[in-house]
Amino acid sequence: MVNWCAGLGTVLANDEVVDGVSVRGGYPVVQQKMMQWCLRVSAYAQRLLDGLDTVDWTESLKETQRNWIGRSEGTEIEFRVKDSDTSFTIFTTRADTIFGVTFMVLAPESELVPRLTTDDRRADVEAYLERTKKRTERERISDRSVSGVFTGSYAVNPFTGESIPVWVSDYVLAGYGTGAIMAVPAHDSRDYAFARHFGLEIRPLIEGCDVSSESFDAKEGIVCNSPRKELIDSALSALPGTPSLILNGLTVKEAIQKTKEYVREHGLGRVKVNYRLRDAIFSRQRYWGEPFPVYYKDGMPYMIPESCLPLELPDIDQYKPTETGEPPLGHARMWAWDTVNNCVTDKALIDNKTVFPLELNTMPGFAGSSAYYLRYMDPHNGRALVSAEADRYWRSVDLYVGGTEHATGHLIYSRFWNKFLFDLGVSCEEEPFRKLVNQGMIQGRSNFVYRVNSDNHDAAPLFVSLNLKDKYDVTPIHVDVNIVHADVLDIDAFKAWRPEYADAGFILEDGKYICGWAIEKMSKSMYNVVNPDMIVERYGADTLRLYEMFLGPVEQSKPWDTNGIDGCHRFLKKFWALYCGKDGLKELDGGEPSADELKSVHKLIKKVTQDIEAFSYNTSVAAFMICVNELSQLKCRNRAMLDILVRLMAPFAPHIAEELWHLLGHEATVCDAPWPEYDEKFLVETTVQMTVSFNGKARFQMQFAADADNKTVEEAVLADDRSKKYIGDKHVVKVIVVPKKIVNIVVK
Repeated sequence: MVNWCAGLGTVLANDEVVDGVSVRGGYPVVQQKMMQWCLRVSAYAQRLLDGLDTVDWTESLKETQRNWIGRSEGTEIEFRVKDSDTSFTIFTTRADTIFGVTFMVLAPESELVPRLTTDDRRADVEAYLERTKKRTERERISDRSVSGVFTGSYAVNPFTGESIPVWVSDYVLAGYGTGAIMAVPAHDSRDYAFARHFGLEIRPLIEGCDVSSESFDAKEGIVCNSPRKELIDSALSALPGTPSLILNGLTVKEAIQKTKEYVREHGLGRVKVNYRLRDAIFSRQRYWGEPFPVYYKDGMPYMIPESCLPLELPDIDQYKPTETGEPPLGHARMWAWDTVNNCVTDKALIDNKTVFPLELNTMPGFAGSSAYYLRYMDPHNGRALVSAEADRYWRSVDLYVGGTEHATGHLIYSRFWNKFLFDLGVSCEEEPFRKLVNQGMIQGRSNFVYRVNSDNHDAAPLFVSLNLKDKYDVTPIHVDVNIVHADVLDIDAFKAWRPEYADAGFILEDGKYICGWAIEKMSKSMYNVVNPDMIVERYGADTLRLYEMFLGPVEQSKPWDTNGIDGCHRFLKKFWALYCGKDGLKELDGGEPSADELKSVHKLIKKVTQDIEAFSYNTSVAAFMICVNELSQLKCRNRAMLDILVRLMAPFAPHIAEELWHLLGHEATVCDAPWPEYDEKFLVETTVQMTVSFNGKARFQMQFAADADNKTVEEAVLADDRSKKYIGDKHVVKVIVVPKKIVNIVVK
């Protein structure tokens, strides 16, 4: 199933569809079955799960992938359709709850729907299917509203013989399991909502559970109604012996195991492992993309010889779909395959004997991005993706820095791709990215315009201002924040922004178009990316770099706010002032640095070295600020210390560091200078500062020798004139000394 937009003539991604219409143009989008090339990612589902235990990734990202892959162990059970030879299979992780099934649900896309729909229900079912086509799978998963339609057919519970109504609802997806479910409303929230909405029976299976207002999580407890007493009684009166499976009185864990054994022994189904992970659609109905090296003979695909690769895109005169709905490559004249001469030829020569049509779809963007790292190892190899020698040398990516938004897309595809290449012997490592660090997203302020929905797509689009939109049926669309000022849209700039908006109309309020807004991740797709050129022009690139690092921990998402950028700019000025005055470079001292200077600089070396390894750039910037303040107070002019400081600063503010490095007399670049090493002997504290408190209230601070014992500290504090002031005529009950931290004098 794909999101098909006939108006644009292409399949759309979920984020290109809003409320059943395309973001671009507002054309209707429907769920449609379409022949597509797919990558069999699902064949590697278990290996993708197992591989997560071998990589150094954050646990949260691993868990995201585990949930996306969605391994579940359960049972496939066959249900017969009443008064019919038809049967169908459902997958359930809890076969023991089959006694609580009160209805069945089919996915709207299921092939069973037309077969099970009775004539008197067909019109209602077809109308429901038509409405469902306008919703993407993502919308169906996230939307908790209830909808459905009865097919008119009944299934037979294989355990009890009960007749169960079969419904259709869009909360069941065709791609997971079998596209059909047995609904146990007492113990599933979506089944419960459906049953309450349509007045269907809700049968509890756990003793004492309350399902009067919501479903009950049946993970533990004592089983009941499995089967119901009246079923047992009717079986006793009709046949000798009771039903062969009775779970009443068992714990949930015992019931699960007993049901699995019963299903196996009686041939009612099979125990199975299922995965939520889908195969990746690999076709795109557009021009730009790698062409498939495929031609068609008698409707079957054949690969062109590997020696004829690469197959290059042909020249075409327009990039829109053809009048018959074919992808843009349908416009190409030179787009057929000559099997005799092994070359591309004019499609007018197609005879389906020696010349055949080529594939018209192209590959998606991730065709190249999924394995690009291997090409980086051997970029000029004209014979292979990567040579065996280069691959064995580089092996895999040591460090990958990327956002969590790639967890269920690029990172899944790359891992699958790499495992496939590993199986072929192309890659010597099964996992592509050994260590992964997630950088937080920079959050920006997005703006929206509201397009009035219309079935007349030949008319110019009409947009309504924020506070008037509730009077219309609208689709919100992201708009470039650079053409919005204080939430007021620059209409002329908007018309020039995209060709389809050139003739747009506007419904204004007080003569202005007011945009909506939201705080979202800063992204090109949301048009809320702030152009850094203006910041660089005003403050310089080093200030921008430093500020981005100072915003917070690298793994946390952070709102973009330029109010704090002045502080980083002032710090760099102070850093520069250590070296230069109004007349250029200050006179520096080539002698031995003082103990305080050595301590300050070596403390910084240690901190920055450790922080870089830990990606704690924000605390490194803070440490730079402390060190520069200390050296400024010491009026440091020592060349050796200032030389080290420039080398430490180079990764953070490379431009100013390079300039100072040359002013210090160096000819080579600071990037090639050795990284400084700290010496622990300069970090030894000779004195400590301790807070003196009276009855727990801090009053003043005192300096002590770092090796002073508690008795020495106590005597010094009591002898201090300030202590005598706070003690006065009171009696000292006791003195508590927390070494190197605090002294608390208890008086009464």
